Amino acid sequence: MCARQELREPEKVSLISSLLHQSPPGEFGQVVRDLSALVQDDKLVRQEAARVGACHNKNNLTPVQINGRTVLLTRYNDLGGNRFFDPQDKFSFEFDHLRGVISKPQLHGVMLDEGELWREALHKGLKAYVSCHFPAGNCCVFKKSLGKRQLFGACIEAHQYQPSNHWNSLWKSDWTFALTPFTTQVTGMVLLQIHYFRNANLHVTVSKSVSETLNVIDQSQFATDFVKFLKAEDTKFHVAILENIQALSEDIWGKNLRRKLPITRTFMNWNKLLNDQHLNTNVSNTEVPPCLLKHTDMVA
Repeated sequence: MCARQELREPEKVSLISSLLHQSPPGEFGQVVRDLSALVQDDKLVRQEAARVGACHNKNNLTPVQINGRTVLLTRYNDLGGNRFFDPQDKFSFEFDHLRGVISKPQLHGVMLDEGELWREALHKGLKAYVSCHFPAGNCCVFKKSLGKRQLFGACIEAHQYQPSNHWNSLWKSDWTFALTPFTTQVTGMVLLQIHYFRNANLHVTVSKSVSETLNVIDQSQFATDFVKFLKAEDTKFHVAILENIQALSEDIWGKNLRRKLPITRTFMNWNKLLNDQHLNTNVSNTEVPPCLLKHTDMVA
């Protein structure tokens, strides 16, 4: 019988990093604990987790609470050295990605120029939209100056983490555009990610990239048009997901699976079978039932 070969440290680091990068939203801490138990090298795991955690939190637009306000951790407000800034309250803070702790808050100077007025108008419109359509949603609008150009990033994050029910989910969108005369090109991406792990291990990622030209007249007009554009794209994305769920329910559970089962001269109650899968919602609901989506990635 062959003796067990111990991995060298560089191989361990590579393996740990790969698994941490695959952590589903809301489960990074659990993955760190599981890896520590498997690798039996807590120091090495935590060292790599501190590095990968920054990428994980920024990619998932992780919300953090500070002074009663929610701030998203993103690539737009990353100051380096694990410091981020809040564009609304105009201060920065240090964030420990491993422990999830905020420290060392301080004022962050922002020039109150025309671009900042546009940012505030966009944030106000986006916040009203998110509050209405995302019960557990958060949003932030960021501004960056490159010479005379004003660049903006708008982010929406809405999650439901329910490990006790064996599923976690994240909806996020990320939009960028420059403030230019008359028109601007808005580009972005909407993504839904679900992990279902009741008697299974299903990972679902659904995404859509979008690009559209919007008119630029004044702050109020552009903020209104931008929110209308986001609402239309979110709706189309949502409808496409529900259509995929319906197709999966009919084609996979109904027609295709039924043809492959042996004939036993026994009536199969397919509706009862679906209900027995512990689904809390059906395809007519506005919420996405996680375990009915396709098991592979889909692009709306």
